Amino acid sequence: MNDDLRAAGADPVDGAEPAEHAALRPRRKGIYMLPNAITLAALFAGFYSIVMAMGGRFEVACIGIFCAAVLDSLDGRVARMTNTQSAFGEQMDSLCDMVSFGLAPALIVLEWALRGLGKAGWIAAFVYCAAGALRLARFNTNIGVVDKRFFQGLPSPAAAALVIGFIFVMDDAGFENAADTPWLAWTAWGITLYAGLTMVTNVPFYSFKGVGGRRSVPFAAIVAVALGIAFVSIHPPIVLFAVFAAYGLSGYGMYVWRKMKGRPVSVIAISTDEPDEKGLHQ
Repeated sequence: MNDDLRAAGADPVDGAEPAEHAALRPRRKGIYMLPNAITLAALFAGFYSIVMAMGGRFEVACIGIFCAAVLDSLDGRVARMTNTQSAFGEQMDSLCDMVSFGLAPALIVLEWALRGLGKAGWIAAFVYCAAGALRLARFNTNIGVVDKRFFQGLPSPAAAALVIGFIFVMDDAGFENAADTPWLAWTAWGITLYAGLTMVTNVPFYSFKGVGGRRSVPFAAIVAVALGIAFVSIHPPIVLFAVFAAYGLSGYGMYVWRKMKGRPVSVIAISTDEPDEKGLHQ
Protein backbone atom coordinates (compact mmCIF):
# COMPACT_ATOMS: atom_id res chain seq x y z
CA MET A 1 0.00 0.00 0.00
CA ASN A 2 2.88 2.31 0.79
CA ASP A 3 4.31 1.65 -2.67
CA ASP A 4 0.97 2.62 -4.21
CA LEU A 5 0.92 5.84 -2.19
CA ARG A 6 4.48 6.70 -3.22
CA ALA A 7 3.61 6.04 -6.84
CA ALA A 8 0.71 8.44 -6.51
CA GLY A 9 3.02 11.09 -5.04
CA ALA A 10 1.41 11.06 -1.58
CA ASP A 11 2.82 10.73 1.91
CA PRO A 12 2.61 7.09 3.06
CA VAL A 13 1.69 8.24 6.59
CA ASP A 14 -1.34 10.42 6.08
CA GLY A 15 -1.88 10.51 2.33
CA ALA A 16 -1.05 14.25 2.10
CA GLU A 17 0.52 15.67 -1.04
CA PRO A 18 4.24 16.51 -0.69
CA ALA A 19 5.03 20.20 -0.25
CA GLU A 20 7.04 20.40 -3.46
CA HIS A 21 4.14 18.99 -5.48
CA ALA A 22 1.67 21.34 -3.79
CA ALA A 23 3.86 24.31 -4.65
CA LEU A 24 3.92 23.32 -8.33
CA ARG A 25 0.17 22.82 -8.54
CA PRO A 26 -1.49 25.89 -10.15
CA ARG A 27 -3.74 27.89 -7.85
CA ARG A 28 -7.45 27.74 -8.60
CA LYS A 29 -9.00 30.63 -10.44
CA GLY A 30 -11.72 32.37 -8.51
CA ILE A 31 -13.06 35.53 -6.93
CA TYR A 32 -11.80 36.32 -3.45
CA MET A 33 -13.92 38.35 -1.08
CA LEU A 34 -11.50 40.41 1.01
CA PRO A 35 -9.27 42.13 -1.60
CA ASN A 36 -12.17 42.66 -4.02
CA ALA A 37 -14.32 44.11 -1.24
CA ILE A 38 -11.56 46.67 -0.58
CA THR A 39 -11.40 47.44 -4.30
CA LEU A 40 -15.16 47.96 -4.39
CA ALA A 41 -14.90 50.28 -1.39
CA ALA A 42 -12.35 52.35 -3.33
CA LEU A 43 -14.74 52.45 -6.29
CA PHE A 44 -17.55 53.62 -4.03
CA ALA A 45 -15.30 56.38 -2.64
CA GLY A 46 -14.61 57.61 -6.17
CA PHE A 47 -18.29 57.47 -7.15
CA TYR A 48 -19.28 59.22 -3.93
CA SER A 49 -16.77 61.99 -4.69
CA ILE A 50 -18.38 62.61 -8.06
CA VAL A 51 -21.83 62.81 -6.48
CA MET A 52 -20.59 65.24 -3.81
CA ALA A 53 -18.91 67.45 -6.43
CA MET A 54 -22.15 67.60 -8.41
CA GLY A 55 -23.79 68.94 -5.26
CA GLY A 56 -21.06 71.53 -4.71
CA ARG A 57 -19.59 69.78 -1.65
CA PHE A 58 -16.00 69.82 -2.90
CA GLU A 59 -14.31 69.31 0.47
CA VAL A 60 -16.17 66.03 0.96
CA ALA A 61 -15.39 65.07 -2.65
CA CYS A 62 -11.67 65.60 -2.02
CA ILE A 63 -11.75 63.49 1.13
CA GLY A 64 -13.46 60.72 -0.86
CA ILE A 65 -10.61 60.62 -3.40
CA PHE A 66 -8.00 60.47 -0.63
CA CYS A 67 -9.93 57.59 0.97
CA ALA A 68 -9.98 55.81 -2.41
CA ALA A 69 -6.19 56.21 -2.66
CA VAL A 70 -5.70 54.66 0.79
CA LEU A 71 -7.98 51.74 -0.05
CA ASP A 72 -6.24 51.25 -3.40
CA SER A 73 -2.90 50.92 -1.62
CA LEU A 74 -4.36 48.21 0.62
CA ASP A 75 -6.15 45.83 -1.74
CA GLY A 76 -3.01 44.61 -3.51
CA ARG A 77 -1.07 44.22 -0.27
CA VAL A 78 -3.94 42.30 1.34
CA ALA A 79 -4.18 40.02 -1.69
CA ARG A 80 -0.45 39.23 -1.54
CA MET A 81 -0.41 38.73 2.22
CA THR A 82 -3.41 36.36 2.10
CA ASN A 83 -2.31 34.69 -1.14
CA THR A 84 -5.58 35.63 -2.83
CA GLN A 85 -4.25 37.24 -6.01
CA SER A 86 -6.32 36.57 -9.11
CA ALA A 87 -6.64 37.73 -12.71
CA PHE A 88 -10.16 38.89 -11.91
CA GLY A 89 -8.87 41.08 -9.06
CA GLU A 90 -6.21 42.64 -11.27
CA GLN A 91 -8.70 43.60 -13.97
CA MET A 92 -11.24 44.86 -11.45
CA ASP A 93 -8.59 46.96 -9.72
CA SER A 94 -7.67 48.67 -13.00
CA LEU A 95 -11.28 49.42 -13.88
CA CYS A 96 -11.97 50.84 -10.43
CA ASP A 97 -8.78 52.92 -10.59
CA MET A 98 -9.97 54.41 -13.88
CA VAL A 99 -13.14 55.62 -12.17
CA SER A 100 -11.60 56.79 -8.88
CA PHE A 101 -8.34 58.30 -10.20
CA GLY A 102 -9.09 58.98 -13.86
CA LEU A 103 -12.71 59.99 -14.33
CA ALA A 104 -13.58 61.31 -10.84
CA PRO A 105 -10.74 63.88 -10.50
CA ALA A 106 -11.37 65.11 -14.06
CA LEU A 107 -15.06 65.68 -13.37
CA ILE A 108 -14.42 67.25 -9.96
CA VAL A 109 -11.87 69.77 -11.23
CA LEU A 110 -14.10 70.48 -14.25
CA GLU A 111 -17.03 71.25 -11.96
CA TRP A 112 -14.90 73.25 -9.51
CA ALA A 113 -12.81 75.42 -11.85
CA LEU A 114 -12.54 74.43 -15.50
CA ARG A 115 -16.12 74.79 -16.67
CA GLY A 116 -15.78 78.58 -16.77
CA LEU A 117 -12.81 78.32 -19.17
CA GLY A 118 -14.96 76.92 -21.98
CA LYS A 119 -13.33 74.50 -24.40
CA ALA A 120 -9.90 74.96 -22.82
CA GLY A 121 -11.33 73.74 -19.53
CA TRP A 122 -13.02 70.57 -20.66
CA ILE A 123 -10.12 69.75 -23.00
CA ALA A 124 -7.74 69.82 -20.00
CA ALA A 125 -10.12 67.58 -18.06
CA PHE A 126 -10.34 65.16 -20.99
CA VAL A 127 -6.56 65.08 -21.42
CA TYR A 128 -6.24 64.12 -17.77
CA CYS A 129 -8.94 61.44 -18.09
CA ALA A 130 -7.43 60.00 -21.29
CA ALA A 131 -3.95 60.03 -19.79
CA GLY A 132 -5.28 58.08 -16.81
CA ALA A 133 -6.67 55.40 -19.13
CA LEU A 134 -3.45 55.24 -21.16
CA ARG A 135 -1.33 55.07 -18.02
CA LEU A 136 -3.33 52.18 -16.58
CA ALA A 137 -3.27 50.29 -19.89
CA ARG A 138 0.50 50.73 -20.17
CA PHE A 139 0.97 49.64 -16.56
CA ASN A 140 -1.00 46.43 -17.16
CA THR A 141 0.97 45.52 -20.29
CA ASN A 142 4.39 46.43 -18.85
CA ILE A 143 4.10 44.65 -15.49
CA GLY A 144 6.66 42.03 -16.48
CA VAL A 145 9.25 44.42 -17.90
CA VAL A 146 9.30 47.40 -15.50
CA ASP A 147 11.71 47.67 -12.59
CA LYS A 148 9.54 47.02 -9.53
CA ARG A 149 11.26 49.78 -7.55
CA PHE A 150 9.87 52.48 -9.84
CA PHE A 151 6.69 53.53 -11.61
CA GLN A 152 6.84 54.43 -15.29
CA GLY A 153 5.29 57.87 -15.11
CA LEU A 154 3.31 59.39 -12.26
CA PRO A 155 0.95 56.76 -10.78
CA SER A 156 -2.72 57.60 -11.18
CA PRO A 157 -3.52 57.79 -7.41
CA ALA A 158 -0.71 60.33 -6.96
CA ALA A 159 -1.89 62.32 -9.99
CA ALA A 160 -5.42 62.37 -8.58
CA ALA A 161 -4.10 63.44 -5.17
CA LEU A 162 -2.15 66.28 -6.79
CA VAL A 163 -5.23 67.68 -8.56
CA ILE A 164 -7.62 67.03 -5.68
CA GLY A 165 -5.10 68.28 -3.11
CA PHE A 166 -5.01 71.66 -4.81
CA ILE A 167 -8.81 71.84 -4.73
CA PHE A 168 -8.75 70.78 -1.07
CA VAL A 169 -6.34 73.59 -0.15
CA MET A 170 -8.20 76.28 -2.06
CA ASP A 171 -11.60 75.18 -0.83
CA ASP A 172 -10.28 75.25 2.73
CA ALA A 173 -9.03 78.79 2.06
CA GLY A 174 -12.55 79.89 1.13
CA PHE A 175 -12.49 79.61 -2.68
CA GLU A 176 -15.67 77.57 -3.07
CA ASN A 177 -16.02 78.19 -6.81
CA ALA A 178 -12.77 78.82 -8.66
CA ALA A 179 -14.65 79.56 -11.89
CA ASP A 180 -15.28 83.05 -10.51
CA THR A 181 -11.53 83.64 -10.02
CA PRO A 182 -9.65 83.54 -13.37
CA TRP A 183 -6.12 83.14 -11.95
CA LEU A 184 -7.26 80.24 -9.78
CA ALA A 185 -9.08 78.56 -12.65
CA TRP A 186 -6.00 78.78 -14.89
CA THR A 187 -3.78 77.46 -12.08
CA ALA A 188 -6.10 74.45 -11.73
CA TRP A 189 -5.94 74.08 -15.53
CA GLY A 190 -2.14 73.97 -15.43
CA ILE A 191 -2.01 71.46 -12.56
CA THR A 192 -4.55 69.22 -14.29
CA LEU A 193 -2.55 69.18 -17.52
CA TYR A 194 0.72 68.63 -15.63
CA ALA A 195 -0.69 65.69 -13.70
CA GLY A 196 -2.24 64.15 -16.80
CA LEU A 197 0.79 64.46 -19.05
CA THR A 198 3.19 63.32 -16.32
CA MET A 199 1.21 60.08 -16.02
CA VAL A 200 2.14 59.10 -19.59
CA THR A 201 5.80 60.10 -19.52
CA ASN A 202 8.67 57.64 -19.00
CA VAL A 203 9.93 59.58 -15.98
CA PRO A 204 10.73 57.22 -13.07
CA PHE A 205 8.86 57.66 -9.79
CA TYR A 206 9.86 55.66 -6.74
CA SER A 207 7.20 53.01 -6.00
CA PHE A 208 7.78 52.39 -2.25
CA LYS A 209 6.88 48.74 -2.90
CA GLY A 210 9.71 47.60 -0.66
CA VAL A 211 8.28 49.58 2.28
CA GLY A 212 5.78 48.10 4.70
CA GLY A 213 6.04 44.52 3.50
CA ARG A 214 6.73 41.44 5.55
CA ARG A 215 10.19 42.56 6.60
CA SER A 216 10.69 43.65 10.17
CA VAL A 217 11.55 47.30 10.72
CA PRO A 218 13.38 49.09 13.53
CA PHE A 219 11.37 50.67 16.32
CA ALA A 220 12.40 54.11 15.06
CA ALA A 221 10.44 53.49 11.86
CA ILE A 222 7.20 53.11 13.82
CA VAL A 223 7.99 56.30 15.71
CA ALA A 224 8.54 58.06 12.37
CA VAL A 225 5.11 56.88 11.18
CA ALA A 226 3.50 58.29 14.33
CA LEU A 227 5.29 61.61 13.82
CA GLY A 228 4.16 61.66 10.18
CA ILE A 229 0.53 61.18 11.19
CA ALA A 230 0.86 63.95 13.77
CA PHE A 231 2.45 66.21 11.14
CA VAL A 232 -0.43 65.65 8.71
CA SER A 233 -2.95 66.43 11.45
CA ILE A 234 -1.50 69.95 11.87
CA HIS A 235 -3.31 71.09 8.72
CA PRO A 236 -4.33 68.18 6.45
CA PRO A 237 -5.13 70.15 3.24
CA ILE A 238 -1.78 71.98 3.09
CA VAL A 239 0.35 69.07 4.31
CA LEU A 240 -1.21 66.51 1.96
CA PHE A 241 -0.95 68.80 -1.05
CA ALA A 242 2.68 69.61 -0.20
CA VAL A 243 3.54 65.90 0.08
CA PHE A 244 1.95 64.97 -3.24
CA ALA A 245 3.33 68.06 -4.98
CA ALA A 246 6.83 67.07 -3.84
CA TYR A 247 6.24 63.51 -5.07
CA GLY A 248 4.85 64.82 -8.37
CA LEU A 249 8.12 66.69 -8.93
CA SER A 250 10.42 63.98 -7.56
CA GLY A 251 10.39 61.95 -10.77
CA TYR A 252 11.85 64.78 -12.81
CA GLY A 253 14.48 65.34 -10.12
CA MET A 254 15.41 61.66 -10.29
CA TYR A 255 15.48 61.83 -14.09
CA VAL A 256 17.91 64.77 -14.06
CA TRP A 257 20.06 63.15 -11.34
CA ARG A 258 20.35 59.90 -13.31
CA LYS A 259 21.19 61.81 -16.46
CA MET A 260 23.95 63.71 -14.66
CA LYS A 261 25.35 60.47 -13.22
CA GLY A 262 25.27 58.78 -16.63
CA ARG A 263 22.84 56.15 -15.43
CA PRO A 264 19.96 54.78 -17.53
CA VAL A 265 16.75 56.72 -16.97
CA SER A 266 14.39 54.06 -18.36
CA VAL A 267 12.65 51.84 -15.81
CA ILE A 268 12.20 49.06 -18.38
CA ALA A 269 14.20 46.15 -17.00
CA ILE A 270 14.04 43.80 -20.00
CA SER A 271 12.71 43.94 -23.55
CA THR A 272 9.49 42.20 -24.57
CA ASP A 273 9.30 39.36 -27.06
CA GLU A 274 6.15 40.62 -28.76
CA PRO A 275 6.96 41.52 -32.42
CA ASP A 276 4.36 44.29 -32.45
CA GLU A 277 5.92 45.91 -29.40
CA LYS A 278 9.51 45.93 -30.62
CA GLY A 279 11.06 49.35 -30.07
CA LEU A 280 8.19 50.70 -27.97
CA HIS A 281 10.11 50.54 -24.70
CA GLN A 282 13.36 52.25 -25.74
